[in-house]
Amino acid sequence: MNITLIAPPWLPVPPPAYGGIELVVAVEAQELERCGHRVTVVATGDSQPSGTLRATLPSAPPNGTIGNVFVEARHALAAYAEMGDADIVHDHSGAIGPLLASRDASFPPVVHTLHGPWTPEARAFYPLIHDQVHLVAISTAQRADNPMVRYAATIHNGIDIDAYPMNDSPPGDHLIYIGRANHGKNPDGAIRIARASGRPLKLVIKRHEPQEHDYWNHAVAPILGSDIEVLEDIDHSTKVQLLGNAHAMVFPIQWPEPFGLVMVEAMACGTPVIARPVGAATELIEHGCCGFLHDTEDEMVEAIGHVAELERETCRQRTIARFSSARMASAYELLFTQLLEHRGHKAIRAATA
Repeated sequence: MNITLIAPPWLPVPPPAYGGIELVVAVEAQELERCGHRVTVVATGDSQPSGTLRATLPSAPPNGTIGNVFVEARHALAAYAEMGDADIVHDHSGAIGPLLASRDASFPPVVHTLHGPWTPEARAFYPLIHDQVHLVAISTAQRADNPMVRYAATIHNGIDIDAYPMNDSPPGDHLIYIGRANHGKNPDGAIRIARASGRPLKLVIKRHEPQEHDYWNHAVAPILGSDIEVLEDIDHSTKVQLLGNAHAMVFPIQWPEPFGLVMVEAMACGTPVIARPVGAATELIEHGCCGFLHDTEDEMVEAIGHVAELERETCRQRTIARFSSARMASAYELLFTQLLEHRGHKAIRAATA
């Protein structure tokens, strides 16, 4: 198949530091190429994906512009202006691209993966296009949160397992948190939990957007201390080292996380995750096996004392079985094939002749 993947316009593919969706696009392109498909990635000009890059912008826009409707519109218009010989389009970006696709029947089938939460605006928008665009949920929790739209599939995000080796040495004493500075991600909760457990915390934070700076200054900065090491914009190798050396990841989210790729990254390194049982966390973490799910901070503090009872190799193997990039790409490949078979597409007829 000729497959076109459309990334969001905010970061390069793969991302140099923080960037979950861009990382998913990068590994999907890599895996689909391994399967013999011809892949075009529509992204910013500073991207270096597998396959062929088609740039809509010279480079990623500066920090603080995420969500700018004019940047997103420019990217979407350029992405859909030229589909070339694409058999199928997989759009990981925002709402404007799928909107364009829903109004032009000449486009090849468009699959749109829903990476965000079900806001009131999203709930009102997607029923207007779900008959023309094939929607994919990234977790059962996300799908269940809005049964009023038509889904083509539920496909968990995946990671390149080989890029997350286990640490052969015993883990350190520190805890780790990776996430944005906002109320839902709750980095201040991670600080309170770590401090109450008596363990130092490595706080890997994203605070590029104005709202993130505001939250940081209001809720996080006032409670920092010598037991909290703050890191920003770390590269992949540093992230893997921090995850593999950590006693556990503490991730006290306060919103229905649609997926939470950092939890999978931690468990791939053998590091258990302690989180709240909300959103997709209940699908990603097997309580008492790969981590613990608790509602309160006090319960999470107590759970940290039981992390040593968990088998880190079991944590990794379960992650390999459920959240590898190969498994994700295989699920998308099956969906793409089914959609093209439904259309009687020439690429599928040739492959099965």
